[in-house]
Amino acid sequence: MENIKAIYQSNFKENVYPFYTHLRANDPIFAMSQEPNHTTWVITKHEHVKEMLKSKSFIKDQRKLFSNNQSHEKQDNGEINIFQNMMLDVDPPDHTRLRKLVQPYFNPKTIKELKPRIIEIADELLDQASEKQGPVDLIDEFAFPLPIIVISELLGIPSEDRNKFRKWSNTIVAASDEFEPDFMEDVQAFTNYLTDLFERRRKSPENDFISSLLQAEEDGEQLNRDELYSMVVLLIIAGHETTVNLIANTMYALFEHPDQLEKLKTDTKLTATAIEEGLRYYSPVDFTTARWSEDDMEFHGKTIKRGDLVLASLASANRDEEKFEAPDTFDITRKPNPHVAFGYGIHFCLGAPLARLEGEIALRKLMERFPNISMVENQTSSPWRPVFLLRGLEGLKVTIV
Repeated sequence: MENIKAIYQSNFKENVYPFYTHLRANDPIFAMSQEPNHTTWVITKHEHVKEMLKSKSFIKDQRKLFSNNQSHEKQDNGEINIFQNMMLDVDPPDHTRLRKLVQPYFNPKTIKELKPRIIEIADELLDQASEKQGPVDLIDEFAFPLPIIVISELLGIPSEDRNKFRKWSNTIVAASDEFEPDFMEDVQAFTNYLTDLFERRRKSPENDFISSLLQAEEDGEQLNRDELYSMVVLLIIAGHETTVNLIANTMYALFEHPDQLEKLKTDTKLTATAIEEGLRYYSPVDFTTARWSEDDMEFHGKTIKRGDLVLASLASANRDEEKFEAPDTFDITRKPNPHVAFGYGIHFCLGAPLARLEGEIALRKLMERFPNISMVENQTSSPWRPVFLLRGLEGLKVTIV
């Protein structure tokens, strides 16, 4: 519907939560757009979202439904497709195989071993930020570099190349709304970079994740070429983009609620529950990526046709008054907190333990190092990036002295 598109292009991110409240009460399975042979649905209630994400009737691989893979038409003009067979967009058994391949790198035990290094990186970044004169952008100086350094070191990406991924990932994430003019140029640059990096690692393997993936590819059945590229692209983007939002959004919510910020300063042991509340209150991922109905079906009173696109609003589910007491209240002591910010079912976010750890360390270090940290007022009339799938800030200027 054109009116929905217009809302997104104006101030939808600022006013979305009352809209979700209205949908949950009046039209929880919402037909966001309707074409002659296709409807896009948005699911907004917590229990419905969980049911949809767990259901085998909603599939990720649209090639099972459409002979012409239209959503990738603009990308399929090169020999290597970095989006082909991405773990995020396939169903079992391919999803099971790919997830099993990377799971050892993201299990809680492995992630816990990264804690000393993450603390070290956080301290180094805050040392650098403290040397700057005047207000600093917390995203540029801290929330962005922290997770990109961590995932780069895990993958084995040279330190001098990390900042290249910010532009590339921003372009790719923005393409969830519409293709930017430089989309293909950035995709090609990303592909060329990975091709060169893979060649270097094949010649000289190191003790990193990319070297392990290359070995899996050479072993034959576990990983093919396009899956290799897609896996690394997914881990780079998902491994930092959403964590940037988690850290910055949670700090923004704390600044909006001074009583909660003061509570956290007084007791930094609350960082774990503060991060969970940040995940719920300003969910870093607003919508799940696309799923399609494999057959005609009835879903809570709505007829969903084969091939209809279905999205779950994690942001809406996390403010559902039927699941959360005072859902629009930001409470860093909230327990229990059964949010679905990391999704649900077999596609539950693989990087959740890492994101949680990075978020907790980030908040604790900020409170310890800069107990008088405050947000610069009137930074912008529209703080949120106009990206459909994600909720992230354009910037976050703070005073740290």
